[in-house]
Amino acid sequence: MAKQPKILTGQVAAITGGARGIGRAMADAFLRQGMRVAIGDLDLAVAQQTAQELGRGTVALELNVTDRASVERFVDGVEAALGPIDVYVNNAGIMTLSPLVSEDDDAARRMVDVNLHGVLFGMKVVLPRMIERNRGHVVNVASQAGKFGFAGGATYCATKFAVVGLTEAMRGELRLMGADGVALSVVMPAIVQTELGGGLANPRGQKELTPEEVADATVEALRTERFDVWVPKSNAGVYVATGVLPRKGREAIGRAMKADRPLWNADLATRRDYELRAARAEPQLVAGAGASADRDAEGDGAEAE
Repeated sequence: MAKQPKILTGQVAAITGGARGIGRAMADAFLRQGMRVAIGDLDLAVAQQTAQELGRGTVALELNVTDRASVERFVDGVEAALGPIDVYVNNAGIMTLSPLVSEDDDAARRMVDVNLHGVLFGMKVVLPRMIERNRGHVVNVASQAGKFGFAGGATYCATKFAVVGLTEAMRGELRLMGADGVALSVVMPAIVQTELGGGLANPRGQKELTPEEVADATVEALRTERFDVWVPKSNAGVYVATGVLPRKGREAIGRAMKADRPLWNADLATRRDYELRAARAEPQLVAGAGASADRDAEGDGAEAE
């Protein structure tokens, strides 16, 4: 007998990077399911505005995912306001585009700290609480850049490959620990209509996704406890089908679909404002000439999920 989808009404959800883009769309989708929602963001003022616009008791808290103490304060704050966290979404992320050989080192460090350490800190803080209750669901927002490497975004791809591998490894650890009531999902969208996805070229046959489509796929994953969440679902078939081909064959198909250039051919003028904001995504780092300035000379970009 097929497992019945879970009812999410009344569950407490915490979303990192929840003030904008995919995070905001997830908050709205969760609220429509009757969930109680808290959003965390480095920009508290924008998070508070988003919470006010979303209404329905949405809580906004300041959060710097690169600082474990800040993550702990966020989780404590959510649980003090709404109760034990049932769903924790590691959504915060940034993307700076550049040929690796000319990439600004501070920009690379920011991506690793936000995209990878931010997820690690979130899991290390929230999972012990879920394991103790043997209840909960952690959603890690990766990307299809965590399955396919794209020229022009080597470090970004590296962080997203790491998030996919981390989530797979933790799935094994939970099983070995007997924590069968704790679920994990890794969400892997293609290009999304957010600031992070701004100015990118879609491969042939691919349409740009809306944040709402990613949010709806995440809701479905929460209800069914699906681990691999491809958005769109059809790209999972592409991954499996091309995976059986020799590398040269896979790369030839990628070139034919223009799937080798969505990051390489990014429209830098469109991305400039986002990249400047992303350069401030880790307050303890002093941004160098960095992202946008480098790309103006040779090619660069950035954002948060």
